[in-house]
Amino acid sequence: MYGVMNTITGEWLPGVFSEIWKKCNDKKNKHISWIVCDGPVDAIWIENLNTVLDDNKILTLANAERIPMTDNCKMVFEVENLNNASPATVSRCGIIFVSDSDLSWRPLVDTWIKDRQEEKTVCHQDEGNWVTEFTDKYI
Repeated sequence: MYGVMNTITGEWLPGVFSEIWKKCNDKKNKHISWIVCDGPVDAIWIENLNTVLDDNKILTLANAERIPMTDNCKMVFEVENLNNASPATVSRCGIIFVSDSDLSWRPLVDTWIKDRQEEKTVCHQDEGNWVTEFTDKYI
């Protein structure tokens, strides 16, 4: 994920996350970049992000390379649980818990309809009513 040292050649082979990190945190990049980590939390990879999540905001790789996080880079983790994360990692994150029973598909459809109606060139003015009727009837 972060990279590995080839024991035969001694060459550093960068991992997927470190390449994404470099691209998003390039000082030439003036756009806001979001890195979204979705999936189960594994103690091995999440602990390596502690230096990113603390005040330093620096990704430290096994080859001693240190890549600072720029102000235009944001991270979000969408996880089912934090069973494998240490208290040190959890304390570095802002956490929002949303229960399955509190959020269903209806708010997503309502927001989508509202967004389309705000862009008046995108849809017919009655589209929101039609979509609401159809979703109530068929879903």
